[in-house]
Amino acid sequence: MHDYVIVGAGSAGCVLAARLTEDPACRVLLLEAGPPDRKLEIKIPAAFNKLFKTRYDWAYETVPQEHLDARPRFWPRGKTLGGSSSLNAMMYVRGNRADYDTWAALGNDGWGYDDVLPYFRRSENFERGPTAERGAGGPLNVAALRDLNPATEAFLRAAQEVGIPRNDDINGAEQDGVDATQVTQKRGRRWSAADAYLRPARKRGNLTVETGALAQRVRFDGRRAVGVDYVVGEQARRADASREVIVAGGAINSPQLLMLSGVGPADQLRAHGIPLVHELPGVGQHLLDHLAVVSIVACNEPVTLAAAQSVRNVGRFLLSGRGMLTSNVAEAAAFVRSGDGLPAPDLELVFAPVTFLDHGLEAPTDHGLTIGAVALQPRSVGALTLASADPSSPPRIDPNYLSDDGGEDLQVLVEGMRRAREIFAAPAFARYVGAPTYPAPSPADDEEAAQHVRRYAESLYHPVGTCAMGNGPEAVVDASLRVHGVEQLRVVDASVMPTIPRGHTHASTVMIAEKASDLLKEER
Repeated sequence: MHDYVIVGAGSAGCVLAARLTEDPACRVLLLEAGPPDRKLEIKIPAAFNKLFKTRYDWAYETVPQEHLDARPRFWPRGKTLGGSSSLNAMMYVRGNRADYDTWAALGNDGWGYDDVLPYFRRSENFERGPTAERGAGGPLNVAALRDLNPATEAFLRAAQEVGIPRNDDINGAEQDGVDATQVTQKRGRRWSAADAYLRPARKRGNLTVETGALAQRVRFDGRRAVGVDYVVGEQARRADASREVIVAGGAINSPQLLMLSGVGPADQLRAHGIPLVHELPGVGQHLLDHLAVVSIVACNEPVTLAAAQSVRNVGRFLLSGRGMLTSNVAEAAAFVRSGDGLPAPDLELVFAPVTFLDHGLEAPTDHGLTIGAVALQPRSVGALTLASADPSSPPRIDPNYLSDDGGEDLQVLVEGMRRAREIFAAPAFARYVGAPTYPAPSPADDEEAAQHVRRYAESLYHPVGTCAMGNGPEAVVDASLRVHGVEQLRVVDASVMPTIPRGHTHASTVMIAEKASDLLKEER
Protein backbone atom coordinates (compact mmCIF):
# COMPACT_ATOMS: atom_id res chain seq x y z
CA MET A 1 0.00 0.00 0.00
CA HIS A 2 1.23 3.45 -0.97
CA ASP A 3 -0.03 6.84 0.13
CA TYR A 4 0.06 8.16 -3.44
CA VAL A 5 0.18 6.46 -6.81
CA ILE A 6 1.35 8.81 -9.57
CA VAL A 7 0.73 7.83 -13.19
CA GLY A 8 3.33 9.36 -15.50
CA ALA A 9 6.97 10.28 -14.81
CA GLY A 10 7.06 13.36 -17.03
CA SER A 11 7.62 16.99 -16.14
CA ALA A 12 4.88 16.95 -13.50
CA GLY A 13 5.24 13.41 -12.19
CA CYS A 14 8.95 13.81 -11.45
CA VAL A 15 8.29 17.00 -9.47
CA LEU A 16 5.48 15.41 -7.46
CA ALA A 17 7.45 12.27 -6.65
CA ALA A 18 10.37 14.34 -5.39
CA ARG A 19 8.39 16.86 -3.38
CA LEU A 20 5.99 14.38 -1.75
CA THR A 21 8.79 12.03 -0.65
CA GLU A 22 10.54 14.87 1.16
CA ASP A 23 8.32 13.63 4.00
CA PRO A 24 9.90 10.28 4.97
CA ALA A 25 6.54 9.01 6.21
CA CYS A 26 4.95 9.48 2.77
CA ARG A 27 5.13 6.43 0.48
CA VAL A 28 4.90 7.09 -3.26
CA LEU A 29 4.70 4.82 -6.29
CA LEU A 30 5.55 6.42 -9.63
CA LEU A 31 4.49 4.56 -12.77
CA GLU A 32 6.05 5.28 -16.18
CA ALA A 33 4.98 3.51 -19.37
CA GLY A 34 8.31 4.06 -21.13
CA PRO A 35 11.83 2.78 -20.48
CA PRO A 36 14.49 4.42 -18.29
CA ASP A 37 16.16 7.54 -19.69
CA ARG A 38 19.57 5.97 -20.29
CA LYS A 39 19.95 6.57 -24.03
CA LEU A 40 22.93 8.81 -24.85
CA GLU A 41 20.94 10.97 -27.29
CA ILE A 42 18.75 12.15 -24.40
CA LYS A 43 21.78 13.93 -22.94
CA ILE A 44 22.94 15.44 -26.25
CA PRO A 45 20.89 18.61 -26.77
CA ALA A 46 21.17 18.83 -30.57
CA ALA A 47 20.15 15.16 -30.92
CA PHE A 48 16.61 15.54 -29.57
CA ASN A 49 15.00 14.87 -32.96
CA LYS A 50 16.78 11.51 -33.13
CA LEU A 51 14.50 10.36 -30.31
CA PHE A 52 11.35 10.99 -32.36
CA LYS A 53 9.53 7.85 -33.49
CA THR A 54 11.64 5.62 -31.24
CA ARG A 55 10.71 3.64 -28.13
CA TYR A 56 11.17 6.89 -26.15
CA ASP A 57 8.33 8.60 -28.02
CA TRP A 58 4.58 7.94 -27.98
CA ALA A 59 4.76 9.14 -31.61
CA TYR A 60 1.14 10.23 -31.81
CA GLU A 61 -0.54 11.36 -34.99
CA THR A 62 -3.58 13.58 -35.34
CA VAL A 63 -6.51 12.87 -37.58
CA PRO A 64 -6.30 14.56 -41.01
CA GLN A 65 -6.68 18.31 -40.50
CA GLU A 66 -9.36 19.84 -42.71
CA HIS A 67 -7.74 23.28 -42.79
CA LEU A 68 -4.18 21.96 -43.29
CA ASP A 69 -4.82 20.36 -46.69
CA ALA A 70 -6.26 17.27 -44.97
CA ARG A 71 -2.86 16.33 -43.55
CA PRO A 72 -2.49 14.32 -40.32
CA ARG A 73 0.20 15.85 -38.08
CA PHE A 74 2.93 14.10 -36.11
CA TRP A 75 2.90 14.77 -32.35
CA PRO A 76 6.01 13.52 -30.52
CA ARG A 77 5.52 13.04 -26.77
CA GLY A 78 8.11 11.74 -24.33
CA LYS A 79 7.77 8.12 -23.20
CA THR A 80 10.58 7.74 -20.69
CA LEU A 81 11.59 9.11 -17.31
CA GLY A 82 11.33 12.87 -17.64
CA GLY A 83 8.60 12.57 -20.27
CA SER A 84 8.74 15.25 -22.93
CA SER A 85 11.42 17.11 -20.96
CA SER A 86 13.71 14.27 -22.07
CA LEU A 87 13.15 14.86 -25.79
CA ASN A 88 12.08 18.50 -26.17
CA ALA A 89 14.16 21.44 -27.42
CA MET A 90 14.87 22.52 -23.82
CA MET A 91 13.45 26.03 -24.30
CA TYR A 92 12.64 27.56 -20.91
CA VAL A 93 9.83 30.02 -21.63
CA ARG A 94 7.32 30.67 -18.86
CA GLY A 95 4.84 32.76 -20.82
CA ASN A 96 3.31 36.09 -19.92
CA ARG A 97 1.90 37.52 -16.70
CA ALA A 98 -1.43 37.87 -18.53
CA ASP A 99 -1.65 34.10 -19.05
CA TYR A 100 -1.86 33.31 -15.36
CA ASP A 101 -3.98 36.32 -14.48
CA THR A 102 -6.44 34.98 -17.06
CA TRP A 103 -6.51 31.62 -15.27
CA ALA A 104 -7.45 33.42 -12.04
CA ALA A 105 -10.02 35.60 -13.81
CA LEU A 106 -11.72 32.43 -15.04
CA GLY A 107 -12.44 31.55 -11.41
CA ASN A 108 -9.29 29.60 -10.51
CA ASP A 109 -8.33 31.24 -7.23
CA GLY A 110 -4.63 31.05 -6.43
CA TRP A 111 -3.46 30.80 -10.05
CA GLY A 112 -2.79 34.47 -10.86
CA TYR A 113 0.74 35.48 -11.78
CA ASP A 114 1.62 36.76 -8.32
CA ASP A 115 0.34 33.46 -6.88
CA VAL A 116 2.38 31.21 -9.17
CA LEU A 117 5.57 33.27 -9.37
CA PRO A 118 6.94 31.81 -6.10
CA TYR A 119 6.63 28.32 -7.62
CA PHE A 120 8.46 29.31 -10.78
CA ARG A 121 11.20 30.79 -8.60
CA ARG A 122 11.31 27.77 -6.27
CA SER A 123 11.70 25.35 -9.16
CA GLU A 124 14.61 27.00 -10.94
CA ASN A 125 18.29 27.52 -10.64
CA PHE A 126 18.76 30.51 -12.96
CA GLU A 127 22.50 30.50 -13.55
CA ARG A 128 22.70 34.28 -13.89
CA GLY A 129 21.44 34.59 -10.33
CA PRO A 130 18.20 35.44 -8.53
CA THR A 131 16.07 38.52 -9.16
CA ALA A 132 12.59 39.54 -8.11
CA GLU A 133 11.30 37.39 -10.98
CA ARG A 134 13.90 34.61 -11.11
CA GLY A 135 14.97 31.93 -8.69
CA ALA A 136 18.32 30.37 -7.82
CA GLY A 137 19.10 27.18 -5.94
CA GLY A 138 16.12 25.20 -7.26
CA PRO A 139 16.36 21.78 -8.90
CA LEU A 140 15.72 22.83 -12.51
CA ASN A 141 18.87 24.31 -14.02
CA VAL A 142 18.21 27.18 -16.45
CA ALA A 143 21.27 28.24 -18.41
CA ALA A 144 22.44 30.25 -21.38
CA LEU A 145 23.53 28.28 -24.43
CA ARG A 146 27.23 27.55 -24.11
CA ASP A 147 28.25 28.10 -27.74
CA LEU A 148 25.86 30.39 -29.54
CA ASN A 149 26.08 30.06 -33.31
CA PRO A 150 27.43 33.17 -35.13
CA ALA A 151 24.30 33.17 -37.32
CA THR A 152 22.22 33.35 -34.14
CA GLU A 153 24.16 36.43 -33.06
CA ALA A 154 23.33 37.92 -36.46
CA PHE A 155 19.64 37.06 -35.99
CA LEU A 156 19.58 38.94 -32.69
CA ARG A 157 21.07 42.04 -34.34
CA ALA A 158 18.79 41.75 -37.37
CA ALA A 159 15.68 41.54 -35.20
CA GLN A 160 16.70 44.74 -33.46
CA GLU A 161 17.29 46.43 -36.81
CA VAL A 162 13.65 45.79 -37.78
CA GLY A 163 12.37 47.25 -34.51
CA ILE A 164 12.20 44.31 -32.11
CA PRO A 165 13.88 45.42 -28.86
CA ARG A 166 16.52 43.30 -27.16
CA ASN A 167 15.20 41.75 -23.97
CA ASP A 168 17.84 40.24 -21.74
CA ASP A 169 15.28 38.10 -19.90
CA ILE A 170 12.08 37.08 -21.65
CA ASN A 171 11.08 35.29 -18.43
CA GLY A 172 11.40 38.50 -16.45
CA ALA A 173 9.02 41.37 -15.89
CA GLU A 174 8.39 41.94 -19.63
CA GLN A 175 8.12 39.36 -22.39
CA ASP A 176 8.23 41.53 -25.53
CA GLY A 177 11.53 41.45 -27.40
CA VAL A 178 14.24 39.14 -28.69
CA ASP A 179 16.91 37.17 -26.89
CA ALA A 180 18.96 34.02 -27.05
CA THR A 181 17.08 31.03 -25.70
CA GLN A 182 17.35 30.06 -22.05
CA VAL A 183 17.67 26.29 -21.83
CA THR A 184 17.19 23.51 -19.32
CA GLN A 185 20.77 22.35 -19.53
CA LYS A 186 23.66 21.87 -17.15
CA ARG A 187 27.27 22.01 -18.31
CA GLY A 188 26.12 21.74 -21.92
CA ARG A 189 23.93 18.67 -21.41
CA ARG A 190 20.16 18.28 -21.15
CA TRP A 191 18.77 18.74 -17.64
CA SER A 192 15.35 17.11 -17.70
CA ALA A 193 12.77 16.87 -14.94
CA ALA A 194 14.18 13.41 -14.25
CA ASP A 195 17.65 14.89 -13.78
CA ALA A 196 16.40 17.80 -11.70
CA TYR A 197 13.89 16.10 -9.44
CA LEU A 198 13.61 12.35 -9.82
CA ARG A 199 17.21 11.21 -9.79
CA PRO A 200 17.99 12.74 -6.36
CA ALA A 201 14.67 11.51 -4.96
CA ARG A 202 15.27 7.90 -6.01
CA LYS A 203 17.80 7.59 -3.20
CA ARG A 204 14.89 7.73 -0.75
CA GLY A 205 13.43 4.49 0.53
CA ASN A 206 9.87 5.82 0.42
CA LEU A 207 9.83 6.24 -3.40
CA THR A 208 9.25 3.32 -5.76
CA VAL A 209 9.60 3.87 -9.51
CA GLU A 210 8.39 1.34 -12.07
CA THR A 211 9.20 1.75 -15.77
CA GLY A 212 7.53 -0.12 -18.60
CA ALA A 213 4.33 0.18 -16.55
CA LEU A 214 1.29 1.00 -18.72
CA ALA A 215 -1.70 2.15 -16.69
CA GLN A 216 -4.93 0.40 -17.66
CA ARG A 217 -7.41 2.23 -15.44
CA VAL A 218 -7.86 4.04 -12.16
CA ARG A 219 -9.68 1.71 -9.80
CA PHE A 220 -12.67 3.06 -7.87
CA ASP A 221 -14.64 2.06 -4.81
CA GLY A 222 -17.87 3.82 -5.67
CA ARG A 223 -16.62 7.27 -6.62
CA ARG A 224 -13.46 7.10 -4.52
CA ALA A 225 -10.19 6.38 -6.35
CA VAL A 226 -8.37 3.61 -4.50
CA GLY A 227 -5.62 2.54 -6.88
CA VAL A 228 -4.37 1.85 -10.39
CA ASP A 229 -4.40 -1.29 -12.50
CA TYR A 230 -1.40 -1.53 -14.83
CA VAL A 231 0.66 -3.97 -16.85
CA VAL A 232 4.40 -4.55 -17.11
CA GLY A 233 5.02 -6.55 -20.24
CA GLU A 234 2.21 -9.10 -20.15
CA GLN A 235 1.99 -9.19 -16.36
CA ALA A 236 -1.06 -7.52 -14.81
CA ARG A 237 -0.43 -5.64 -11.58
CA ARG A 238 -2.40 -3.46 -9.22
CA ALA A 239 -1.34 -0.66 -6.91
CA ASP A 240 -3.36 0.63 -3.97
CA ALA A 241 -3.38 4.27 -2.86
CA SER A 242 -4.48 5.09 0.68
CA ARG A 243 -4.55 8.86 0.07
CA GLU A 244 -4.84 9.71 -3.62
CA VAL A 245 -4.25 8.68 -7.19
CA ILE A 246 -2.55 11.44 -9.19
CA VAL A 247 -2.80 11.32 -12.97
CA ALA A 248 0.18 13.09 -14.56
CA GLY A 249 0.26 11.64 -18.05
CA GLY A 250 0.01 14.88 -20.00
CA ALA A 251 -2.61 16.38 -22.28
CA ILE A 252 -3.11 13.15 -24.25
CA ASN A 253 -2.62 10.30 -21.79
CA SER A 254 -4.39 11.88 -18.82
CA PRO A 255 -7.82 12.37 -20.44
CA GLN A 256 -7.48 8.99 -22.12
CA LEU A 257 -6.86 7.30 -18.75
CA LEU A 258 -9.77 9.13 -17.12
CA MET A 259 -12.12 7.93 -19.85
CA LEU A 260 -10.78 4.37 -19.71
CA SER A 261 -11.51 4.53 -15.97
CA GLY A 262 -15.15 5.58 -16.42
CA VAL A 263 -14.77 9.34 -15.93
CA GLY A 264 -15.68 11.42 -18.96
CA PRO A 265 -18.39 11.99 -21.57
CA ALA A 266 -21.05 9.31 -21.03
CA ASP A 267 -21.74 8.80 -24.73
CA GLN A 268 -18.09 8.03 -25.46
CA LEU A 269 -17.79 5.60 -22.59
CA ARG A 270 -21.03 3.88 -23.58
CA ALA A 271 -19.85 3.53 -27.18
CA HIS A 272 -16.75 1.64 -26.01
CA GLY A 273 -18.45 -0.47 -23.36
CA ILE A 274 -16.77 1.30 -20.43
CA PRO A 275 -18.85 1.40 -17.21
CA LEU A 276 -19.60 4.97 -16.14
CA VAL A 277 -18.20 6.07 -12.78
CA HIS A 278 -18.94 9.77 -13.20
CA GLU A 279 -19.99 11.81 -16.19
CA LEU A 280 -17.64 14.69 -16.95
CA PRO A 281 -18.31 16.01 -20.47
CA GLY A 282 -15.20 18.20 -20.52
CA VAL A 283 -12.70 15.33 -20.39
CA GLY A 284 -10.75 15.45 -23.64
CA GLN A 285 -12.34 18.70 -24.77
CA HIS A 286 -10.79 22.20 -25.05
CA LEU A 287 -7.63 20.90 -26.73
CA LEU A 288 -5.27 23.76 -27.58
CA ASP A 289 -1.86 23.65 -29.25
CA HIS A 290 0.69 26.00 -30.76
CA LEU A 291 0.84 25.78 -34.55
CA ALA A 292 4.02 26.89 -36.35
CA VAL A 293 5.22 27.45 -39.89
CA VAL A 294 8.84 27.84 -40.98
CA SER A 295 10.59 30.07 -43.49
CA ILE A 296 14.05 28.94 -44.64
CA VAL A 297 16.88 30.56 -46.57
CA ALA A 298 20.23 29.25 -47.73
CA CYS A 299 23.20 30.21 -45.58
CA ASN A 300 26.15 31.73 -47.43
CA GLU A 301 28.73 30.56 -44.90
CA PRO A 302 29.30 27.00 -43.59
CA VAL A 303 28.59 27.83 -39.96
CA THR A 304 25.26 26.07 -39.40
CA LEU A 305 24.39 22.99 -37.39
CA ALA A 306 24.55 20.89 -40.56
CA ALA A 307 28.11 20.20 -39.38
CA ALA A 308 27.08 19.30 -35.81
CA GLN A 309 27.78 15.58 -36.18
CA SER A 310 31.36 15.97 -37.38
CA VAL A 311 34.05 14.03 -35.54
CA ARG A 312 35.39 17.29 -34.14
CA ASN A 313 32.03 18.35 -32.70
CA VAL A 314 31.32 14.92 -31.24
CA GLY A 315 34.73 15.00 -29.55
CA ARG A 316 34.19 18.51 -28.17
CA PHE A 317 30.86 17.51 -26.68
CA LEU A 318 32.07 14.28 -25.10
CA LEU A 319 35.27 15.79 -23.70
CA SER A 320 34.11 19.22 -22.53
CA GLY A 321 30.34 19.61 -23.04
CA ARG A 322 30.93 22.29 -25.66
CA GLY A 323 30.44 22.83 -29.37
CA MET A 324 27.54 22.50 -31.79
CA LEU A 325 26.03 19.44 -30.08
CA THR A 326 25.21 21.61 -27.04
CA SER A 327 22.81 23.58 -29.24
CA ASN A 328 19.12 23.15 -28.60
CA VAL A 329 18.63 24.01 -32.33
CA ALA A 330 16.07 26.73 -31.47
CA GLU A 331 18.78 29.12 -30.31
CA ALA A 332 16.85 32.42 -30.15
CA ALA A 333 13.31 33.71 -30.07
CA ALA A 334 11.43 36.98 -30.45
CA PHE A 335 8.06 37.66 -28.84
CA VAL A 336 6.07 40.27 -30.73
CA ARG A 337 2.52 41.50 -31.25
CA SER A 338 1.03 40.84 -34.66
CA GLY A 339 -1.06 44.03 -34.52
CA ASP A 340 -1.88 47.10 -32.51
CA GLY A 341 -3.98 47.03 -29.35
CA LEU A 342 -2.96 43.59 -28.15
CA PRO A 343 -2.36 43.19 -24.39
CA ALA A 344 0.66 40.90 -24.84
CA PRO A 345 2.66 39.10 -27.55
CA ASP A 346 0.66 36.73 -29.73
CA LEU A 347 3.48 35.76 -32.11
CA GLU A 348 6.79 34.02 -31.48
CA LEU A 349 9.62 33.95 -34.01
CA VAL A 350 12.00 31.07 -33.27
CA PHE A 351 15.41 31.03 -34.94
CA ALA A 352 17.41 27.90 -35.76
CA PRO A 353 20.86 28.10 -37.40
CA VAL A 354 20.07 25.10 -39.59
CA THR A 355 17.54 23.90 -42.13
CA PHE A 356 14.80 22.40 -39.94
CA LEU A 357 12.06 20.57 -41.85
CA ASP A 358 9.73 17.68 -41.05
CA HIS A 359 10.60 17.76 -37.34
CA GLY A 360 14.28 17.35 -38.16
CA LEU A 361 13.74 13.69 -39.00
CA GLU A 362 16.02 14.02 -42.01
CA ALA A 363 19.53 15.39 -41.49
CA PRO A 364 20.15 18.63 -43.42
CA THR A 365 22.44 18.26 -46.41
CA ASP A 366 22.93 21.98 -47.10
CA HIS A 367 23.59 24.98 -44.91
CA GLY A 368 20.40 26.94 -44.17
CA LEU A 369 18.71 29.21 -41.64
CA THR A 370 15.18 28.80 -40.28
CA ILE A 371 12.68 31.14 -38.64
CA GLY A 372 9.55 29.50 -37.32
CA ALA A 373 6.46 31.64 -36.73
CA VAL A 374 4.27 30.44 -33.85
CA ALA A 375 0.70 31.55 -33.13
CA LEU A 376 0.83 31.90 -29.33
CA GLN A 377 -2.88 32.47 -28.62
CA PRO A 378 -4.77 30.09 -30.91
CA ARG A 379 -8.51 30.50 -31.17
CA SER A 380 -9.00 27.12 -32.81
CA VAL A 381 -10.09 24.49 -30.30
CA GLY A 382 -9.92 20.73 -30.76
CA ALA A 383 -10.74 17.59 -28.83
CA LEU A 384 -9.38 14.20 -27.88
CA THR A 385 -11.71 11.20 -27.94
CA LEU A 386 -11.37 7.48 -27.41
CA ALA A 387 -10.70 5.35 -30.46
CA SER A 388 -10.75 2.13 -28.47
CA ALA A 389 -11.20 0.75 -24.96
CA ASP A 390 -7.74 -0.80 -25.30
CA PRO A 391 -5.27 1.22 -23.16
CA SER A 392 -2.45 0.40 -25.57
CA SER A 393 -4.29 2.00 -28.51
CA PRO A 394 -3.81 5.74 -29.08
CA PRO A 395 -6.82 8.03 -28.75
CA ARG A 396 -8.26 10.05 -31.61
CA ILE A 397 -6.53 13.45 -31.58
CA ASP A 398 -8.14 16.35 -33.45
CA PRO A 399 -6.57 19.75 -32.70
CA ASN A 400 -8.86 21.30 -35.33
CA TYR A 401 -6.13 23.67 -36.48
CA LEU A 402 -7.09 26.93 -38.26
CA SER A 403 -10.80 26.33 -37.70
CA ASP A 404 -11.55 29.61 -35.88
CA ASP A 405 -14.42 31.53 -37.44
CA GLY A 406 -12.51 34.76 -38.05
CA GLY A 407 -9.45 33.10 -39.56
CA GLU A 408 -7.26 34.97 -37.07
CA ASP A 409 -4.95 32.02 -36.40
CA LEU A 410 -4.07 31.90 -40.09
CA GLN A 411 -3.62 35.68 -40.20
CA VAL A 412 -1.14 35.57 -37.30
CA LEU A 413 0.97 32.93 -39.05
CA VAL A 414 0.90 34.84 -42.34
CA GLU A 415 2.08 37.92 -40.43
CA GLY A 416 4.78 35.78 -38.84
CA MET A 417 6.05 34.77 -42.27
CA ARG A 418 6.15 38.44 -43.28
CA ARG A 419 8.15 39.31 -40.16
CA ALA A 420 10.55 36.45 -40.89
CA ARG A 421 11.22 37.79 -44.40
CA GLU A 422 11.77 41.24 -42.91
CA ILE A 423 14.37 39.93 -40.45
CA PHE A 424 16.15 37.89 -43.14
CA ALA A 425 16.42 41.09 -45.21
CA ALA A 426 17.97 43.15 -42.40
CA PRO A 427 21.56 44.43 -42.89
CA ALA A 428 22.98 42.44 -39.98
CA PHE A 429 22.02 39.21 -41.75
CA ALA A 430 23.49 40.12 -45.16
CA ARG A 431 26.65 38.12 -44.59
CA TYR A 432 24.75 34.88 -43.99
CA VAL A 433 21.39 35.03 -45.79
CA GLY A 434 21.16 33.55 -49.26
CA ALA A 435 18.22 32.76 -51.51
CA PRO A 436 14.90 31.60 -50.05
CA THR A 437 14.55 27.83 -50.19
CA TYR A 438 11.29 27.20 -48.35
CA PRO A 439 9.03 28.50 -49.68
CA ALA A 440 10.86 29.30 -52.90
CA PRO A 441 10.31 31.81 -54.23
CA SER A 442 9.06 33.89 -51.31
CA PRO A 443 5.27 34.35 -51.25
CA ALA A 444 4.13 37.07 -53.62
CA ASP A 445 1.20 38.04 -51.40
CA ASP A 446 -0.75 37.01 -48.29
CA GLU A 447 -2.75 34.40 -50.18
CA GLU A 448 0.39 32.58 -51.27
CA ALA A 449 1.66 32.75 -47.70
CA ALA A 450 -1.66 31.34 -46.45
CA GLN A 451 -1.38 28.46 -48.92
CA HIS A 452 2.09 27.71 -47.56
CA VAL A 453 0.73 27.68 -43.99
CA ARG A 454 -2.06 25.26 -44.91
CA ARG A 455 0.34 23.00 -46.77
CA TYR A 456 3.24 22.91 -44.32
CA ALA A 457 2.36 24.11 -40.79
CA GLU A 458 3.30 21.78 -37.94
CA SER A 459 2.70 21.45 -34.22
CA LEU A 460 5.18 23.05 -31.84
CA TYR A 461 4.34 20.21 -29.42
CA HIS A 462 2.44 22.14 -26.72
CA PRO A 463 -0.96 20.43 -26.26
CA VAL A 464 -2.92 21.59 -23.21
CA GLY A 465 -6.44 21.94 -21.86
CA THR A 466 -7.97 18.46 -22.08
CA CYS A 467 -8.64 18.26 -18.32
CA ALA A 468 -9.18 21.97 -17.90
CA MET A 469 -9.27 23.64 -14.50
CA GLY A 470 -12.39 25.59 -13.59
CA ASN A 471 -15.87 25.53 -12.10
CA GLY A 472 -18.20 25.44 -15.10
CA PRO A 473 -19.99 22.45 -16.61
CA GLU A 474 -17.04 21.70 -18.95
CA ALA A 475 -14.36 21.91 -16.24
CA VAL A 476 -12.60 18.68 -15.24
CA VAL A 477 -10.62 19.72 -12.14
CA ASP A 478 -11.08 22.43 -9.54
CA ALA A 479 -8.50 25.01 -8.47
CA SER A 480 -6.88 22.38 -6.24
CA LEU A 481 -6.66 20.06 -9.28
CA ARG A 482 -9.13 17.59 -7.79
CA VAL A 483 -11.30 15.86 -10.38
CA HIS A 484 -14.88 17.07 -10.08
CA GLY A 485 -17.43 14.57 -8.84
CA VAL A 486 -15.05 11.92 -7.49
CA GLU A 487 -12.79 11.59 -4.48
CA GLN A 488 -9.06 11.06 -4.01
CA LEU A 489 -8.24 11.71 -7.65
CA ARG A 490 -6.28 14.63 -9.13
CA VAL A 491 -4.81 15.56 -12.46
CA VAL A 492 -1.49 17.43 -12.37
CA ASP A 493 0.03 18.26 -15.76
CA ALA A 494 -0.43 20.50 -18.82
CA SER A 495 -3.91 19.13 -19.43
CA VAL A 496 -5.29 21.25 -16.54
CA MET A 497 -4.31 24.56 -18.17
CA PRO A 498 -7.57 26.39 -18.95
CA THR A 499 -5.83 28.52 -21.60
CA ILE A 500 -2.52 28.06 -23.37
CA PRO A 501 0.43 30.15 -22.15
CA ARG A 502 2.32 32.50 -24.43
CA GLY A 503 5.37 30.33 -23.93
CA HIS A 504 6.53 26.72 -23.91
CA THR A 505 4.77 24.29 -21.62
CA HIS A 506 7.60 22.60 -19.71
CA ALA A 507 8.26 25.55 -17.40
CA SER A 508 4.59 26.06 -16.57
CA THR A 509 4.01 22.33 -16.05
CA VAL A 510 6.83 22.20 -13.52
CA MET A 511 5.29 25.22 -11.79
CA ILE A 512 1.87 23.50 -11.67
CA ALA A 513 3.39 20.41 -10.07
CA GLU A 514 5.33 22.49 -7.54
CA LYS A 515 2.11 24.21 -6.49
CA ALA A 516 0.21 20.91 -6.47
CA SER A 517 2.76 19.39 -4.11
CA ASP A 518 2.02 22.15 -1.61
CA LEU A 519 -1.73 21.66 -2.03
CA LEU A 520 -1.32 17.96 -1.29
CA LYS A 521 0.89 18.57 1.74
CA GLU A 522 -1.59 21.10 3.15
CA GLU A 523 -4.41 18.56 2.95
CA ARG A 524 -2.58 15.71 4.67
